[in-house]
Amino acid sequence: MSINVQEAVFGCAGYLAEHNGGDTIVLDLRKLSTWTDFFIVTSATSSVHLKGLAKHAEDYLGPLGISPQRRPRLADDEQWCLLDFGDFVVHIMAADARAFYELDKLWFEAELTQVRAPGVPETTP
Repeated sequence: MSINVQEAVFGCAGYLAEHNGGDTIVLDLRKLSTWTDFFIVTSATSSVHLKGLAKHAEDYLGPLGISPQRRPRLADDEQWCLLDFGDFVVHIMAADARAFYELDKLWFEAELTQVRAPGVPETTP
């Protein structure tokens, strides 16, 4: 079975947004990095939510034959979970950690795509 990585990335990002991952984005790093192609970045509202989103990512990707290279042990006060799937990395972060590390600004040259849950209309400014 051939897996389209980009479809898996955007499908996973949509699934995380559907499960209340906040401000979910995909950064396309293919022109900038040789060690991974995409970042998915989303925000969690609590450590329990963070753990739940990590499980949802694995639940979505598992049936596609994609599993993390290692499973992190998450503490009760965890602020950031990094799931490395090789071709892409999922970053699930508490709001404070996300504001501090600003991955989207660190990787400002990457193409950024905002991902919303399926069926959620886009808001106009």
